[in-house]
Amino acid sequence: MSDSSLLFMAGTNTVEEQRARWERKRSRTAKELLETEHRYLEQLDLVVTAKGTLKPAVLETIFGPLESICSASHVLALHLERGNLGSGLENFCQNLELYGHYTENLEQANKTLKEQLRKNKSFRRFKKLQEARPQFQGRRLEDLLSLPLQRLHQYKHFLRDLLENTNPDSPEYQKLEKAVKSVSEVSQWVQDIIHKRENSLQLLRIQKLLKGRKIQILTPGRWYIREGWLLVVPSKGEELKRRMFFLFSDIFISTKPCHPLHPLNSNKLACQAVYPLHQCVVEKVFGHTQSQGGLLSLSFPHKTLLLMSSDQQDINDWYQSLAAAVRQLKA
Repeated sequence: MSDSSLLFMAGTNTVEEQRARWERKRSRTAKELLETEHRYLEQLDLVVTAKGTLKPAVLETIFGPLESICSASHVLALHLERGNLGSGLENFCQNLELYGHYTENLEQANKTLKEQLRKNKSFRRFKKLQEARPQFQGRRLEDLLSLPLQRLHQYKHFLRDLLENTNPDSPEYQKLEKAVKSVSEVSQWVQDIIHKRENSLQLLRIQKLLKGRKIQILTPGRWYIREGWLLVVPSKGEELKRRMFFLFSDIFISTKPCHPLHPLNSNKLACQAVYPLHQCVVEKVFGHTQSQGGLLSLSFPHKTLLLMSSDQQDINDWYQSLAAAVRQLKA
C-alpha cells in the first residue's frame, strides 16, 4: 500500500473519530437537557399548585405567563423524549418571549405576593401547608418564582454545547443555530430588565441616604457606577477632608456625614456638591504621594478637585471608572 493511501486512511479515521466524539458529547448534552427539563417541570408544577384560592386578577399579577411557560416546557420535553431535538427546540423558541414578559412582571409579582401574605390569612395558611410538603425541600414559593430566569440561563449553555457538537452539514445544525440566536436575544432582554431594576434600587438607596431633597437622584437615564470614601486635598494647605463620593453616568456627587447626634439625620449624608461629568477632565497626578496610594485631579470650568487615597488599587479603580464615564458621556 502506498504512502498516500495510508495518509488518506489516517485522515479518514481522524474525521470519523472527530464525528464520533461530537456525537458522544451531543448525546450526553441532549440527555442532560431532557433530565434537567423534567426537574424544571416538577418545580414549575409546585409553583402552579401553590396558588390556593387567590382571585384571578391577583393570580395573573403574581404568576403572569407561568402556566404558558409550563405548557411550552411540557411540549419541549415530549419532543426531546422522542429524539426530535432540532424541531423540538425550533418550536420551543417560538415561546421564548414568555420569559421576557415574565421577567418584566417579576417585580410586581413579588410586591403583590408580599401584600397577599400580609392581608390574606387563608392564602398565608395554604402557602405554609404547601411549603411543608417534602417536594419543596424547605424552599419558599418566593424562591421558586425566579426558576424561569435560572432555566433560561441554562438553556443558553445547553444549546451552545449542542451546536458546537453538531456536524455543520447536519440538517439540524441550522435549526440549532437559530435556537441559539433566539435564546441569546431573549437572555439579553432579560439581563437588561434585571440590570435596570438593580440600577433603580441603587438610585433609590442613595436618594434615601441623602438628607433632604437638594438633589433628585432618581432621574431617567441615570446609571449608578460606584461609591466610596476619598480624601479631598484643599488648595490652601488646610487639613485633608474625608468625603463620601457617588459616581453616576452623568454626575459626580460629594457628600459628608451629618452630625451623629442629629435627631433625624444621624445616619444620613449631606450633599456638598454636584459636578456635571460632561464638563470634567480626569487626570492622574504623579509625584504628590509616597510609596502607597495616589492622587486624582478632576477639572471643571470653575473648580478643580484633588482627590487622594492611600490605597493604590482604589485610586486606580476610581480613575478608570471616572475616565470611562466621562468618555462615554462625551461620545
